[in-house]
Amino acid sequence: MAKNNSEHWFSKIATETANGSGRPWAFGIAGMFVIGWLLTGPIFHFSDTWQLVMNTLSSIVTFLMVFLIQNAQNRESTALQLKLDELIRVTEARNKLVGIERLSEPELESVRDEIEK
Repeated sequence: MAKNNSEHWFSKIATETANGSGRPWAFGIAGMFVIGWLLTGPIFHFSDTWQLVMNTLSSIVTFLMVFLIQNAQNRESTALQLKLDELIRVTEARNKLVGIERLSEPELESVRDEIEK
């Protein structure tokens, strides 16, 4: 049960962070940070340490955001597939296509060839 709670907690934070990072205010904050960093350049004489601070921070943020965005995207993709599967089940479409996203690449190519015929 604790695992589900921790996964739910992470999913909630990942979704909120991914959604928030796509907002105009988030871009504005990042832009202001870059401008602030550039303005401090003359104070620190554009030193290697001054450059290293920005490189390190941007690398860390990028690294962490990849995992948060991927988590949110995985869940959204799963939800979309479940919705599509339900639509296939309730219509006269071919039920063979339910869960097709789990097939291997050669199996998908085979289904694609069959549909194109």
